Amino acid sequence: MLEHGGRLLRAAQRYGIAAQDWLDLSTGINPSAWPVPEIPARAWHRLPEDDDGLIEAARACYGAEHLLPVAGSQAAIQVLPQLRARSRVGVLAPGYAEHAHAWRRAGHAVETAPAAELFARAEAFDVIVLIHPNNPGGDAFEREALIALHSELAARGGWLLIDEAFIDATPERSVCADSARAGLIVLRSVGKFFGLAGARAGFVCAAPDLLEALRERLGPWTLTGPARYVMRQALADRDWQAAMRRRLLAQGARLAAMLSAHGLVPSGGSAFFQWRRDPRALQWHQALAQRGILTRWFEQPASLRFGLPGAEHEWQRLDQALAQVVQAFNDADRSEP
Repeated sequence: MLEHGGRLLRAAQRYGIAAQDWLDLSTGINPSAWPVPEIPARAWHRLPEDDDGLIEAARACYGAEHLLPVAGSQAAIQVLPQLRARSRVGVLAPGYAEHAHAWRRAGHAVETAPAAELFARAEAFDVIVLIHPNNPGGDAFEREALIALHSELAARGGWLLIDEAFIDATPERSVCADSARAGLIVLRSVGKFFGLAGARAGFVCAAPDLLEALRERLGPWTLTGPARYVMRQALADRDWQAAMRRRLLAQGARLAAMLSAHGLVPSGGSAFFQWRRDPRALQWHQALAQRGILTRWFEQPASLRFGLPGAEHEWQRLDQALAQVVQAFNDADRSEP
């Protein structure tokens, strides 16, 4: 399996720091989760039912005409490549590595490339996979450009697959409302924006025939009853969503400013995280880990992704740790002959 953020217990063991003493910034998940209410016993006792109102709540929230609940975006990412014959697939890079991994594993010819190249060479692909906004680079796309790209692919039976796991802070940029078009597939995640990653829940928005094929592959009861109960209420809580969007946008800007103040001007990012290309990325990652702060390190390209701190004392802790690492690096540089 590929490497992901959130491996806190492993970091705790490696660095000899108890798990509860860490500041985990490695995942990009909203640190201020939607407040989960008490879950009724019937949600645990009965098998999940499709007509519990979850679909209606998701349609209203996302503006999608047709959608399918799945056990997180990852479930769809792994199965969608099985629904096509061998295809030429272009995947945004750097980006969420599971996309390219899943298409390759299913036997497709995969090429990874920056967004500009994928758009310019659309005729070379049967399927193009974009992450919007991109993780970790933060690439964002205009709706008109996405619809034009989809039309070009769909005209010859192709797909445009857009992973919108981090779009909830800027829902006006989503193309969920257009996802009934044949060959346009949009993935949405509940884990990132609502801070409910442990629920392993998300949605696929697409045309009915594709959703039916996906449903057949995934089988019944893709989501647990408790997860459906919580998701239905979270998706309907518009006041919380509006307030959280404002908060996340402000926090994303605050994180970018803090990193810049310590010489780590972000190379890209979103409301949920900031990303920095840096030749010293591994040294930064290790130095912060020695201070109990976990970031997401990428080997190619050498870079770090910083998620959002939560409480104010966590922001102060990050600020102080960044200053300490800068000082340590400067001292080390001065001591070199």
